[in-house]
Amino acid sequence: MINVPRGTQDLLPGETEKWQYVEEKFKALCHTYNYHEIRTPIFEHTELFQRGVGDTTDIVQKEMYTFTDRGERSLTLRPEGTASVVRSFVQHKLFGHPTQPTKLFYIGPMFRYERPQQGRMRQFVQFGVEALGSADPAIDAEVIGLAMNLYQSLGLKSLKLVINSLGDAESRNNHRHALVEHFKPHIHEFCSDCQIRLEKNPLRILDCKKDKDHPAMQTAPSILDYLNDESQAYFAQVKSYLDHMGIDYVVDKKLVRGLDYYNHTAFEIMSDADGFGAITTLSGGGRYNGLVEDLGGPETPGIGFALSVERLLMALDAEKIALPLDQALDGYVVAMGDNAVKKAVEIVYNLRQAGIQVDKDYQGKKFKAQFKAADRLKAKFVIVLGEDELAKQVVSVKDMTTGDQQEIPIDSIATEMKQLIQGGKA
Repeated sequence: MINVPRGTQDLLPGETEKWQYVEEKFKALCHTYNYHEIRTPIFEHTELFQRGVGDTTDIVQKEMYTFTDRGERSLTLRPEGTASVVRSFVQHKLFGHPTQPTKLFYIGPMFRYERPQQGRMRQFVQFGVEALGSADPAIDAEVIGLAMNLYQSLGLKSLKLVINSLGDAESRNNHRHALVEHFKPHIHEFCSDCQIRLEKNPLRILDCKKDKDHPAMQTAPSILDYLNDESQAYFAQVKSYLDHMGIDYVVDKKLVRGLDYYNHTAFEIMSDADGFGAITTLSGGGRYNGLVEDLGGPETPGIGFALSVERLLMALDAEKIALPLDQALDGYVVAMGDNAVKKAVEIVYNLRQAGIQVDKDYQGKKFKAQFKAADRLKAKFVIVLGEDELAKQVVSVKDMTTGDQQEIPIDSIATEMKQLIQGGKA
């Protein structure tokens, strides 16, 4: 027997409906915010992620699924969505569109080679939004508000929004120098990854899981102490907008995002629900001014976030929130007798053509067993067709909620069934 690869999963009927529900919720919310869907390839040139995500990140160094194709090109299954969206933005010159900023959303599988654990898979699905072309702090607040709105619209209450500022280039350079001076005397006590990061990207040391409890981590210089006047003013505006929107947040000076392209606003949304697990992060994002230029485009500010569908569903389970899924069938056709069985095929086809969700028996079951099948499928109505009904050119329709039963002419069944389903009289 061949099983699914480690770190992947099959989503079976009964579970896929939950995914479909949250996907549609996300699409509808993005429509409300005037974000439009973009679909990019599942694999890209490896250079895109090396340049866009950053050579010093764990994603590029340890987690990418990279392969060489038959043309000797290095390709990588996308580990995140932002780099692909920005590549498309540059390639198709969306920056030249008269309506700016360009507001996009995506849904799709991502791939990272890491140790599988609850809510973290090697193939996982991300929702994400990207707003490109605006340096207004108000769009930072909009993107954060969209993320919070999605979780709240699904009924989640145990949420915690954490924000920080990573500052502009000048602020980051000053902070970088301070971090190098701070960690240098202790760096031999840190993991090999952090020793490499010290010179290449010392900010990444703060994101290290292995050395998070080292005393030097607790006394590391805060980026907030190195923000220049412009960066401080920007962060103050973002917080002011969140205050006006009524969105609660906590400023965490230790929050850094794991990708190289972030600057200014950074944020994460976490679950405080009991039983959610040790890893509490639901989603994260931030501003990435400079990424468009790094990928060959003009100077264009941007901000976005991404969330994991798997972790979203975990949070719903932790708060015991049942999604309002309607899995009932509109109707089930029960037929007895050779001629009635043949006619049932025609009736089912015509009802489906009219947009009515129906099914029938395909296993030659007896009359009683067909009714049991209709009950298992939670059919709202059972449409009975026997030789007597066929002779009169009618069907007998039973309302499975009330037990009421009536005859309907076969030639008007689609119209009258629609009325019944909508709660009217046939």
